[in-house]
Amino acid sequence: MNPREAIRILMLSPIYFQLQLAQRRKLVFEYCRLFVQSEPREERKSTI
Repeated sequence: MNPREAIRILMLSPIYFQLQLAQRRKLVFEYCRLFVQSEPREERKSTI
């Protein structure tokens, strides 16, 4: 998942818009990191 996709998903939450810009940025990168960790290993290899 790239940051643009994460932002598109996170924008569905009203809480996202209550955060400061720095907090949003941190949330986006944390969301992407967790998404990559949750993918099965076979899928990760095929997308790289």
